[in-house]
Amino acid sequence: MNYKLIANIAKSLLFARLKQTMVAAIGVTFSITMFITLLSFMSGLNDLLDGLILNRAPHVRLFNEIKPSANQPVNFSSEFKNHYNFIHSIKTSNSREQIYNSGTILQAVKNDNRVLGIAPKITSQVFFNDGANDITGLINGIDVLAESELFFFTDYIVSGKAIDIKNVSNSIILGKGLAENLLANVGDVIQITTSKGEIFPLKVVGFFQSGLQEFDKMQSFASIGTTQKIAGKAKNHITEIQIKLKNIEQAPAIAKEFAQLFQTDAEDIQTASSQFETGSKVRTIISYAVGITLLVVAGFGIYNILNMMIYEKMDSIAILKATGFSGRDVNLIFLVIALSIGFFGGLGGLFFGYLLSSVIDQIPFNTAALPTITTYPINYNPAFYFIGSFFSLITTYLAGLFPARKASKIDPVVIIRGK
Repeated sequence: MNYKLIANIAKSLLFARLKQTMVAAIGVTFSITMFITLLSFMSGLNDLLDGLILNRAPHVRLFNEIKPSANQPVNFSSEFKNHYNFIHSIKTSNSREQIYNSGTILQAVKNDNRVLGIAPKITSQVFFNDGANDITGLINGIDVLAESELFFFTDYIVSGKAIDIKNVSNSIILGKGLAENLLANVGDVIQITTSKGEIFPLKVVGFFQSGLQEFDKMQSFASIGTTQKIAGKAKNHITEIQIKLKNIEQAPAIAKEFAQLFQTDAEDIQTASSQFETGSKVRTIISYAVGITLLVVAGFGIYNILNMMIYEKMDSIAILKATGFSGRDVNLIFLVIALSIGFFGGLGGLFFGYLLSSVIDQIPFNTAALPTITTYPINYNPAFYFIGSFFSLITTYLAGLFPARKASKIDPVVIIRGK
């Protein structure tokens, strides 16, 4: 089999019907271009949303949920031991938010080689005094260095410096929406009232904006020490331990392990953000479905063009077979034609897909809700380009397979007699 001769014949047939060849190649180019652009944009959008939610969330969260005891005193009474006891309006008694023996737990978790980092946290509900009105809010006591390293805390500071809550005594970073409600500026001193009725003055050293409006209207941040003073708690009072793992897939198993080991409640990121992850997966599936649909449509175009080419080149095919070319040779010629269209059309699609993605990446996207985002999000994942190349070749191969087989079965005697 002379592959060079077959390639030259395929080239001649391609250029003999140049207009139809260009139409087929443009169809593949357009499909791959839109496939690359759509996946890059949708994946970039998913990454953006992941950054707003998942990157700010711990992989495992240890805490104590306030809940009534499962075993009430009546269950321990010998008089009612063999009875079914129904108790209504149960109130909590000894349940506390504080994590017991938090120092030992922090050290044990930190030494676990599966853990990337930890960030202790304490929360306190307060009222922000706004003249005669009180605004309900929450102060999160954090280790600002750990929060910045693990959860990108500094990326969401739109005014001031995050480190100031550690360096400045009795200071606070307000959520942007909360600051607007209080008409507070950086450097102002605001007053809060605790749940026990005590009043604390705090200096505003910055504004935080997450992109979630309702969150920013209630949340604020201070150092752990400042929050412990506000809550009137001891220095070892910690209500939450945030854990980031080296492998996020291990979160459910590790959460169960830590809950049993440390006798606390534990929540993994998969459970906490299950609805959000479902939305991301659905958007990705839709992107792939639309892209593959475009490639299939382009494949039908190639199929039709090759079919027409076979009917128009019946005499040429007959001459080829009459001069010694086998059905396998003719089959290979038309497969080379189809794959050539797929290869060069796909190559153009990769180029224009990257070009269009780059253009979208430069389009300004300014919104007050997302201060860290300046342009539309694009993900330049090489896997998208590999998948696009693979599908362009597979689609065009399948589109050319049946016309090629049809051409290989043509009887030259019948064609020549007909002529």
